[in-house]
Amino acid sequence: MSDFWNARYATDDYIFGTAPNVFLASQAALIQPDMHVLAIADGEGRNGVWLAEHGARVHAIDYSAAALEKARRLASERGVMLEIEQADVLDWTWPEAAYDLVAAIFIQFASPPGRDRIIAGIRRTLKPGGLLILQGYTPKQIGFATGGPPHAANMYTADLLREWFGDWEMLHLAEHESFISEGTHHHGMSALVDLVAKKPA
Repeated sequence: MSDFWNARYATDDYIFGTAPNVFLASQAALIQPDMHVLAIADGEGRNGVWLAEHGARVHAIDYSAAALEKARRLASERGVMLEIEQADVLDWTWPEAAYDLVAAIFIQFASPPGRDRIIAGIRRTLKPGGLLILQGYTPKQIGFATGGPPHAANMYTADLLREWFGDWEMLHLAEHESFISEGTHHHGMSALVDLVAKKPA
């Protein structure tokens, strides 16, 4: 799998752009100075760098060494620091109650068994009272074909998110169809689901 992702990122261009995900950026009021943030599958660093620009201490993990090198470059250009770790989240030891916020933006590379491990990891690694900001594609995205994997089983629905996080406080949950433009790989009308959830204190 590393060969696939390294090949995908092996270009000088930032294939998902350098601006943060729009939904993540819309939650800027939640980002508090010095909060400890985990950016899952942060790729070329657009979201981790934005979080660091807002005062967060960001731990950015990704499978691809090529992507993380670009993340280092972007962080340097923006004058911020990231704690960068090359890691496979499907085989990563999620530290318990370690983060104030988890950013999970388009992490739908995993099939349902792997996805279940990631969800369990998110639930474990957030501190009590911590926040999850998530955006993903719904199965309708297959018809749009404007980004994401070609597997409906990898997608999320609002009902699935309620199943996984229904015992948390749902601050925002919505399915919608919107135009997004995030580099060359996420561009066009898209079927999306957004979640902000707070782990019980």
